[in-house]
Amino acid sequence: MTIRFIQVGIGGWGSGWLRTLIESNLGVELVAYVDSKSEALQHAQTIHTLPAERCFTRLEDALDTVEADAVLIVTDLPTHVPLALLALKYGKHVLMEKPFAQTLLEARQVVSEAEQQSRVLMISQTYRFSPQAQVAAELVRTTPLGAVGTINIDFRRDLSHETRNHRIWQPLLANLTVHHFDLMRMVLAQEPRQVLCQTWNPPWSKYSDPASAVATVTFPGGTVVNYRGSAVSTGPTTLWSGEWHMECAGGEIIWTSPGPDGQSIPAAVTIRPFGQEPYPAELPELPYTERTGVLEAFLRAIQTGEEPECSGRDNLGTLALVMAAVESANKGQSISLDVSH
Repeated sequence: MTIRFIQVGIGGWGSGWLRTLIESNLGVELVAYVDSKSEALQHAQTIHTLPAERCFTRLEDALDTVEADAVLIVTDLPTHVPLALLALKYGKHVLMEKPFAQTLLEARQVVSEAEQQSRVLMISQTYRFSPQAQVAAELVRTTPLGAVGTINIDFRRDLSHETRNHRIWQPLLANLTVHHFDLMRMVLAQEPRQVLCQTWNPPWSKYSDPASAVATVTFPGGTVVNYRGSAVSTGPTTLWSGEWHMECAGGEIIWTSPGPDGQSIPAAVTIRPFGQEPYPAELPELPYTERTGVLEAFLRAIQTGEEPECSGRDNLGTLALVMAAVESANKGQSISLDVSH
């Protein structure tokens, strides 16, 4: 079964998705490009020789012209919701980059439309699709070291060189920490109950919105997560998933997972029973990881009718935590979350 895709947004991060679609060998056919910038369309044609008549500056024109099954949205955040709603109204399945939407109300509107149209809506959360994250979640589920009490996460990057992004909304919390919040929910298999967050810009930051944050997230099982992140850090760089130290009743689980830049920092899961020597956890060989893992899950959901792991409905929990953290930072107080989203 071949799934025909229209990709919207093919510059920057979109070019990576373009290569994923082309090289995945998962039964995908790319039938149209959409981008408001003509130079991006021209660049895409150097990667994949799609005829000029399959290149569009508006999604409506592509939907009216070509036969497609799904729309991949890799555009700036303000366009996510209108593009997704348009694709769904045309009866297409939708795979969309994070963050989902600018408000929970808009996100729920898209989820509702997808359900009314009986179409798959999935948000790309690539960090879930790593063996390290999945082993960490399995260790929490099987409790070889007992209950998890405290998780400490550090994320350090210097993205000051990305000048085009200096004015984006919440460059850390919405653009990067969204992945870490999503991993918290996945690894603990719980919905957060409360968050207390503080954000700021160091004196050297070029960002308009805060690029550094600390947050304390409380989960109903008694686990408290302490998060420290920065997109303008001058400290040692972490992998994109951050450095995780999970303190359990019987010891500690330490892990990090790789990212798209192929850093040499070891990606591994280490188990350290209390008072004993640490040892590495065995990692599974996953057939599909990162973007390809997301794509395979999306295609499987279309073919089986089952809800994908990162469905729009599930991702409401991640978006709710992002929004609560932003609200907490703005108000200077703890924010409780509605677990029903």
